[in-house]
Amino acid sequence: RATPHSCGAAAQARQREARQRERRFTRTRSKKMGNGASRSPGGGGEMTSVEETAMAANLEKCFADCEELVREKHCAPLLLRFAWHAAGTFDASDGTGGATGSIRFDKELAHVSNGGLDSARALLEPLKKKYPTISYADLYQMAGAAAVEQSGGPRIPMKYGRVDAPTDDSVPPPHRLPDGDAPFHQSDGKCPFDWSQNASPEAHLRRVFYRMGLSDQEIVALSGGHTLGRAFKHRSGIPKLPQTSYTEKGPGETKGGMSWTREWLKFDNSYFRELKDAKEGRADPELLRMPTDLVLFTDKKFRKFAKKYAKSQAAFFEDYAVAHAKLSELGAHFVPPEGIRL
Repeated sequence: RATPHSCGAAAQARQREARQRERRFTRTRSKKMGNGASRSPGGGGEMTSVEETAMAANLEKCFADCEELVREKHCAPLLLRFAWHAAGTFDASDGTGGATGSIRFDKELAHVSNGGLDSARALLEPLKKKYPTISYADLYQMAGAAAVEQSGGPRIPMKYGRVDAPTDDSVPPPHRLPDGDAPFHQSDGKCPFDWSQNASPEAHLRRVFYRMGLSDQEIVALSGGHTLGRAFKHRSGIPKLPQTSYTEKGPGETKGGMSWTREWLKFDNSYFRELKDAKEGRADPELLRMPTDLVLFTDKKFRKFAKKYAKSQAAFFEDYAVAHAKLSELGAHFVPPEGIRL
């Protein structure tokens, strides 16, 4: 299959320019940002104790509003996906991408993997207006944590104080996020948008997550987030059914799609239990299982963690919370540097 991009000299030059912009952003991150981006209350790289206390109180109020939004709109899967896609573009080799708030720009939302996420941005925009001193980067990651907790999942040990990327020059290249099925993109290196010659789902997952500096254990734990949500045939083309008995009535404004679990608005370890059942010949035909899901029980290194999480929800919750927090901080620049914890 042809790729719309080229990895020639022009593409490499664009990558060099992106890294230079990122370095400039790093040097100036604590200055006042334009285009609706937030800055630290003190206008510099430090906060006074009064400013930090006020910001923490604001963050707590905003978190409560995020939880209320989840309850009212049944949007936990959408907000979790939004937070993940915002952070999951990080490349540890050059420091680009990650939880910088760049997903608020149309340029990044236009990436194929972000289909439907404009609705998440729209849901959160009133909260940004209500809490203008909270950065987009913080708001989006906060919403993801609230989605997990409000759905019955573990408390995520989040920290806040992320500084927003100032312009869409900071938008990373497309196809750094995981594909669900072959053919898989390269997803790492200078040309993540190229098609990979390796068709194995385990290799694809490792290219994506190793690029971010994450481990096999963290790959499996974060995959468990699929306990929430659905996939839609008209977006990804992967689900075989337009709807199932678990999704045909919603709830929420959008009905249909295929879910990975029966109770797809409940955060638990059922994702792993369903995959284990499928591996043992007890597959539910109405549940979604992509190649990148099934490989968790066929790859030797992944399997030991997947079996552990299928057996113990407590073990899954403990590891997931740590992995989620780590993902939410990738690529972020914090003011104060140590962040603010609630």
